[in-house]
Amino acid sequence: MVIWHAKKTRKKSGGRIRPHRKKRKFELGRISILTKVGEQEKRIKIRTKGGGKKIKVVSAQWVNVHVNGKTQKVKILTVVENPANPHYVRRNIITKGAIVKTELGLVKITSRPSQHGVLNGILIEKSK
Repeated sequence: MVIWHAKKTRKKSGGRIRPHRKKRKFELGRISILTKVGEQEKRIKIRTKGGGKKIKVVSAQWVNVHVNGKTQKVKILTVVENPANPHYVRRNIITKGAIVKTELGLVKITSRPSQHGVLNGILIEKSK
């Protein structure tokens, strides 16, 4: 079964809507890539509509942290909080808005790893 972004075949009341055409290539969707904390950096390239490219991060070990006007590369230890889904914390899945524990302290992720291909963040709390 494919992910298909077209009108549904059921009404809110549960009644059936008969489709007026078959599925089209431009209505296809994809399974989302869930970026995990891993030892080996892994990225994949995907061709998008129009021939463009999209880079998705599958696993990451480092994050670019912006501190006092400077950016530095810091190692990720674990995911502390993820507002997208509370179950992502125990699976160490990183999304935008996730709070990760690094060697510097707690960092909030500001980029979209499965869309932008990089992990950027800002320091919210220094470690003691």
